Parts: sequence; structure tokens; C-alpha cells
Amino acid sequence: MTRTVRGARVLITGAAGGMGRMYAERAVAERAASVTLWDRDSTALARTVDALGAVSQGRTRISSYVVDVGDLGAIAKTAQKVRKDVGNPDVLINNAGIVRGNRYFWATDNGDDTRPTMQVNALAPMYITREFLPGMIANAYREARIVNIASAAGTLANPRMAVYAASKAALIGWSDSLRLELEQADHGNVKVTTVTPSYISTGMFAGARGPVLAPVLEPEYVVDRVWRAMLAGRPLVQLPWSVGLSRALRGLLPTRAFDRIVGDGFGVYRTMERFTGRG
Repeated sequence: MTRTVRGARVLITGAAGGMGRMYAERAVAERAASVTLWDRDSTALARTVDALGAVSQGRTRISSYVVDVGDLGAIAKTAQKVRKDVGNPDVLINNAGIVRGNRYFWATDNGDDTRPTMQVNALAPMYITREFLPGMIANAYREARIVNIASAAGTLANPRMAVYAASKAALIGWSDSLRLELEQADHGNVKVTTVTPSYISTGMFAGARGPVLAPVLEPEYVVDRVWRAMLAGRPLVQLPWSVGLSRALRGLLPTRAFDRIVGDGFGVYRTMERFTGRG
């Protein structure tokens, strides 16, 4: 799987539009055996299935399931259907995510903001992966990949996105721990890639401003970098390069110095002031 996903079974969450759809298009272009799409938007999902079907012309099986991954109870039921209808995926891309921003934490609502953010961004990838990982492990002679789309926000505190940052920090911690567990248990056929991008111009973070050294990224660029890292089984994708620099400086500098230099000086702590994006 170092070159293409030809012949592989691919499952993508949040696949009806944006980068999820781009990953699906990439899989179809490389003639994956099947591409399975999960999304809560039935209308957009149907459009995507039609478009992918027109491109694949029967070479790739396109399947779709309307599911809100924030409904944790629905994950097991949908996963069971996938295993029965299509088979266990070889490639799982946990792409679905939501954001609630431009508010301080005390202005957020537990039910409307905190719970769904943690369920979709942190718990759903764990639940979904737990459903399919045993099948990946059991087929030890077949290469498998798990891609977890986290965020640079999970590596760096930022005002007006406390819950989102918490959800992505949880995702990063789990994702890289899973990678190490698989290596330690000698399940080398399954490789995990954790992705920590800065803001991407998909509409999800409309109004957010890129800080110094971290311009808003184009989705096509991110998808290409993630796809190549996934195929190669690389453990971490940090985009842009300054995300890694920020993590290094956070570990080296005293907290107040980091706040002044990176948070205020580079403008990181003001990036969400004009946020208007969708959830």
C-alpha cells in the first residue's frame, strides 16, 4: 500500500463534502475495491455517491450510510452493516469533525456544545476504530491504515475554542497511543497516521485568521500530504511546518514567555476572534 489503495476497501467518515469527499475521490481514482462513505447529511451524501459512481464507472464499489457519528449508539449498528455488506475496511479515515467557536468556555452550553464536540471529535473515532480494528489485526498478511484527522489546536491552547482544543488533544493522545500499542503487540500490518493541521479553508473555520508562519491551508494540499503519509504509514503529519515549531517552543519556553512570543506576538491567541464557520 505504499503507492496506491488499488484493491483496498476504504471507509471515510464525514465524506459527503469537503475533504472527506476529496479523500473518496482519491480512492476512486486509484481504483480502490470499495469506497464506503459515512455522513449525517443524506442529501449531500447522495450527490457524492452519484458523482463518484460516474467517475468509477463500476470499477469501484461505492456504498453510503447515513449516520451521525455523534450518536455513539448508531456506530456499532452501522459498522455491523458495513461488515456484512462490504467487508471490513483496510483503510479507515476518521475525518468527521465539528467546531463550536468564538465564545469563551463559560458561554458554551454543555448539551449543545461540549457534549457533541467531544462525542464527534474524540469518542467517535475511538468507537469506530474499535469496531473495525480487530478485523484489520486478524488479517495479518494484508496492509491496513488508520488515519485520524486531529488539529494543531490539540497541541496548543487557544482562546475561544477550549472544548474543540480539548477534543483534539484527546484524539491525538489516543491516536498515537494506539500506534504504539500496535507496534508493541507486533501488529505491524496496521499503521496509524495522526494529522494535526492548522486552519483549512473548507468553510468549517470561516472567519478564523492564520497566525504568523501558519497561513490558512488549501484543502487540496492537505489531502495530498495526508494521503501520501497514509500510504507510507508515516505516524504524524503536521501542517504547516510551524505547527511542529510551536510544539517545540511550548516545551522549551516558560509559559508566560510562550504566551507573549507565540500566543500574542505571532497572533495565535487572536485567530478565533472573527470566527463565523459552520459546525
